[in-house]
Amino acid sequence: MEPNTQNETAQERNVQEEIKDSVHRIWLAGLGALSAAEEEGGKIFSRLVERGRDVESKGKVEVDKVKVDAERFKAKAENAFEAWGDKVDEKLTATLRRLGVPTREEIRNLTQKVEELNAKIEQLKPRVTPAGPSVVTPETATTPTDPNNIIV
Repeated sequence: MEPNTQNETAQERNVQEEIKDSVHRIWLAGLGALSAAEEEGGKIFSRLVERGRDVESKGKVEVDKVKVDAERFKAKAENAFEAWGDKVDEKLTATLRRLGVPTREEIRNLTQKVEELNAKIEQLKPRVTPAGPSVVTPETATTPTDPNNIIV
């Protein structure tokens, strides 16, 4: 039985060598796949970064366009609002004039004239007041001199 055993042992060795060789080849294939993934992954990452830059720059251009349009619209709206406000002010002022309501400036001028006239009137008043009957009040009375002039 020895020849059979030797034959079986040689076959077992061959199978073991084939398995060993297959395992080694699988190991090498895994290393190769890892290496390829690293290489391709780096390339893919670089391509994605470039695409991202393109999208970002296009986005900035679009955002800048929108900002310019928004500023233009804002300026138009402000101008329209100012023009509308001016027209409302003009109509309101005209209506108040028709009703006879004086303007702020007219009231200021009248106030100033009244103050000037009051100052002139004060200058025209006599400086000495004429002597008249003196009135005795409880605060000013010290001793009664005239019994008919006593205030109680």
